[in-house]
Amino acid sequence: MSTSADPLAALAALPGVVESVNAVRKAVDRVYGHRVMRRRSNEVTSEAALRGARGSAALAGADWALEEVRRRTDFGAEGEPRTVGAALRLTAEAGQLLSIWRQSPLRVLARLHLVAAGGAEGDEGVGRPRQSGEPVDEPLIGSDLPLPDADEVAGRLDGLARLLLTGSEAPALVTAAVVHGELLALRPFVSRNGLVARAAERIVLVGSGLDPKSICPAEVGYAELGAAPYMAALEGYASGTPEGMAVWIAHCGRAVELGVRESTAVCEALQRGAA
Repeated sequence: MSTSADPLAALAALPGVVESVNAVRKAVDRVYGHRVMRRRSNEVTSEAALRGARGSAALAGADWALEEVRRRTDFGAEGEPRTVGAALRLTAEAGQLLSIWRQSPLRVLARLHLVAAGGAEGDEGVGRPRQSGEPVDEPLIGSDLPLPDADEVAGRLDGLARLLLTGSEAPALVTAAVVHGELLALRPFVSRNGLVARAAERIVLVGSGLDPKSICPAEVGYAELGAAPYMAALEGYASGTPEGMAVWIAHCGRAVELGVRESTAVCEALQRGAA
């Protein structure tokens, strides 16, 4: 990452990133201007939350049909039901953490992991960064992406928190993509890092004002684009090269655009009285 006074702003100037930022801004503006948003925005937000949770769970290995997620209530079992339940809980929790995020991002990340893991404070490995020697259960991310040790994780998390608290002139998409990419690259928790990373990205997009009503579920886009392109773009982020970072940010931008398309379809269905 750039060593400039505002490294996020430096990323925003990379070739291809400006175009992604502009495309996302236009897409978001269009869906917010939809006539359904004037009176039924809460319904769109609720549907976006459900679809976003489904998309995030799909990337974590639980690729359920939307209607299955909608009708099921038994998410306490192990395996895929627990993963879907974790994604749903995170989606609900993220909207309650905006004010805390602005003061203590690390506290929010710990809370997100606690919620995702479904444990209690003090449970082994839950709600805290992993310690030296602790394994990481993150099936999507294979051995091709090196796992930083606990000391590096602690240092980079502190650096990320300082960067967020200092503030930046960078567009929200860039900040959100960096938060998402850094958490995936670090895998700071013993499990559920992907779910936590995508929830943290959602907090940034909402808290920045780009998507204040949380109706643009990027998680839908990531799932639609597929796991292989997601991992390929993440490897670009982890490389730390300008080209790799630009590929990752553009991938995140495309996912937001696809999330916008999803919510636009919801708006159209509501307008027809079909949803």
